[in-house]
Amino acid sequence: MDATYLTTAEVIEYLHVNLRTVYRLLKAGRIPAVRVGRQWRFRRADLDAWLSTERPRQGRSTGATAPPAAPTGERRPRILLVDDEESIRDLLSKTLALAEYDVETAPDGLIAAERLRLGSYDLLVTDLKMPGLDGLSLIREARRLIPSLPVIIITGFSTEAAAIEAINLGVTGYLTKPFRVPKVLAAAARALGE
Repeated sequence: MDATYLTTAEVIEYLHVNLRTVYRLLKAGRIPAVRVGRQWRFRRADLDAWLSTERPRQGRSTGATAPPAAPTGERRPRILLVDDEESIRDLLSKTLALAEYDVETAPDGLIAAERLRLGSYDLLVTDLKMPGLDGLSLIREARRLIPSLPVIIITGFSTEAAAIEAINLGVTGYLTKPFRVPKVLAAAARALGE
């Protein structure tokens, strides 16, 4: 078969998503693919073009308009993703957007706290160690503003004290870097009750 076509397994690796996400995208007609017998094939050029149109709205201003509705007419779950590492923000926001979540990013805790005050979110995913307002302080502020907001921590600087405080603050998930993207997707799905 032509090398420009990918199998489902290769697409999972290429997009850094799980099989469930690929099938959700196929079923919704959101990802370009061709059926060959009982299997799906994906042309790399089509995927790249599709990805360029599906980029999440990085760093939207707080006065942005409401996100588009999901294709089924239901509102997509909104996630606020906070990490001071741009590469982590980009990878996770792309992956979560491909999994049908509306993702808004923030590079630090201060900007994230302001967005929490002004917006409505279904999940907060945050790093712990950030300049300015750190992750635990952000979670305390989130608890004050939206007590029932599920929170997932992703961190490369885990300490026992931070983990205990995170548990006391009622976080839903605690992932240490380096992490595998499917674990983040699974944690998000659990936190959102999917």
